[in-house]
Amino acid sequence: MSRGFFTFEVVSLLTNWLMKVLLTLALVLCWLQLSAQGPAARRHYADTVARYQLTYPATWQMLPASHPAATRLATAEKPELAVVTITHRSLPAGKQPTPGSPPAAAHPDSVWQGLQHLAQLQVLLLRQRAQGGYPEVQYHYTYALAPAPAPRTRVMGRRIWREGVEFRVEYQAPVSQDARYLAEGEQVLKSFRFTADAPSRPGTTPQPCDDKMYGIAALRFTNDTWEDDCQTIHEFSSADLSARPKVHRRVLPFQSYALAKGFDNCLYSVTKSPTNAPERVYRYNPATGQGEYTSWQLPAQGPENVWISAATDEQGQLYFMTSDASKLVKVNPADGLVTTLWTTDPQRQAPFYSQIGFAGAGSHGNFCLDDAGTIYQVYSTNGSLMSVNLTTRQPGPQLIVPTGLPERGGYSDLLFQKDKRGRRWLYMAGPKALYRLDMSRGEAELVRRGIYTDLAGCNVFRREPTLVNTTVPPPAPPTTGTWRGRVLDATTFQPLPLARLRLGPAGAETTVPLTAQGVFSYLVEPGHPVAAKVQLPGYLPLDSTYATYSGPYVQDVLLQPLSVGTTLGLDKVRFEQGSARLLSSSYPALKKLLQLLTETPSLTIELRGHTDNVGAPEKNVQLSERRVATVKAYLVRHGIAADRITGLGLGGAEPRASNEREATRQLNRRVEFRVTGR
Repeated sequence: MSRGFFTFEVVSLLTNWLMKVLLTLALVLCWLQLSAQGPAARRHYADTVARYQLTYPATWQMLPASHPAATRLATAEKPELAVVTITHRSLPAGKQPTPGSPPAAAHPDSVWQGLQHLAQLQVLLLRQRAQGGYPEVQYHYTYALAPAPAPRTRVMGRRIWREGVEFRVEYQAPVSQDARYLAEGEQVLKSFRFTADAPSRPGTTPQPCDDKMYGIAALRFTNDTWEDDCQTIHEFSSADLSARPKVHRRVLPFQSYALAKGFDNCLYSVTKSPTNAPERVYRYNPATGQGEYTSWQLPAQGPENVWISAATDEQGQLYFMTSDASKLVKVNPADGLVTTLWTTDPQRQAPFYSQIGFAGAGSHGNFCLDDAGTIYQVYSTNGSLMSVNLTTRQPGPQLIVPTGLPERGGYSDLLFQKDKRGRRWLYMAGPKALYRLDMSRGEAELVRRGIYTDLAGCNVFRREPTLVNTTVPPPAPPTTGTWRGRVLDATTFQPLPLARLRLGPAGAETTVPLTAQGVFSYLVEPGHPVAAKVQLPGYLPLDSTYATYSGPYVQDVLLQPLSVGTTLGLDKVRFEQGSARLLSSSYPALKKLLQLLTETPSLTIELRGHTDNVGAPEKNVQLSERRVATVKAYLVRHGIAADRITGLGLGGAEPRASNEREATRQLNRRVEFRVTGR
């Protein structure tokens, strides 16, 4: 075999190999491109306090909330374009719903009245429903602050009432951004759902709090040396505190002295840094090992002060106290409200204060609460106890000095906890050990070794669930519905009380009166569509079908004016792909346009053809021109003078929706008509 022939064979083999590599690479790139066109990646968000969760597009981001009980999501590119806001608030006692019935505020009529102040309001849908067993109002409307061509704003939302807490999930964006963000916003709203337990709130039976008890470890052993920790949490079972704890190693993002346990079985903490600035509360979930900052902010703690202790009360609210005991704040997890309860140490009024309040005496800011509304504090020097009535702010008359404690040492916290037999004990974090106190006898005993800056638990507040009579069936859904709405001008959104409105089953419509504000009311049979026919001189006649719902709901009806310059779509006029041949489904819409031109002899129009952006632009213009010619030929063939109709092919120059997906590209393949004379 010659060298030249061998070289030729080698080159051929290399060429074939290279072609296979390139082909494989091309297939991979095509697959990646197709994958990119699939469903967008989504992120998960869960609020473990308010007990809800949702998903949102990965292209969106979390924004700082304007209120502690609010969560905001927005588009990452331009956050001002589209925003979803989730808020929740506790209802006053008189506004809370009774079981099986929605609150008065949930009635769609009440929500509708609340929207009436909005300029150029159009209600697309506002109705009540029971979603997941909870009363809910869904709403969808648009409004504008100035007449056209000022931009309009679209608002979609859900108001849900659960266990005395009102939730609002709301999407808001300019109507001009519908093609880009409306579908994503709808998905966020639909994804909102509650987790297994109801949200904690004041005035209700607390959620189950487990028997686990926690402590912040003050020290850790590293490289044969003890060093400061205050970031690691030890988890104990109240059944056996002497057993080895489960260690959540350095799960706090800061060093902390303060730890409280919520009724959601999550732990709440704040930094021990003496910043004298507002501090955000951190939440750690021991079950998942995940932590996050809440939106709750404690106020500035004061110069040379730190948040030294935290506790929980019988309603699941969280308390934080400064090291000098001069500031106590409360956080309501149901709505994130932070309240300062006092700014002066109440123990200053106690007769024994001179024994503990002198310079260098030690602190008494570490505390806990019992189930009777009493705060207990521990004197760090010798473990003496003192109390304060949380309601009256009056201190107890004397110090309580338990027996069985070391004479001197650093006592750092207290916690009431029940054992498995239901007995209540007071636990004290003392010098190098954890002690258990029998309050009835004033005796203390060592439980285990360990140094802890703060203790957390809440099972002392646990109540047995109230038995519910399950034999009473839930109320049956309404078998009728009432459709309320207004007939509005589609350009100015002003009421049209002179319009002739006919509603009913198709072919059997009856006239429905309008008020001076253009308002109508019509009884419907839920699930059975209603045909609507509306006529008014100077407007495009409406002949459409509307879905119906149970109970009262609101939906406005728009009439398109026939003023010069108005452009109206022929949305149901469709063509074969890449062709000017009409689909058979197009003829009903064409007959309506033919009827309009016949009944209004002075009306002249311009047909405007559009395509998507697939293919060469010049060919798309030609295709749109042929489609316009097809529609014009149909009208002329049925008696409309040719000089009343002009035509314009625009190709893909004026898309109505995104061309990135086939589902939205279809919306761009359309024919419209613009009124040129009347």
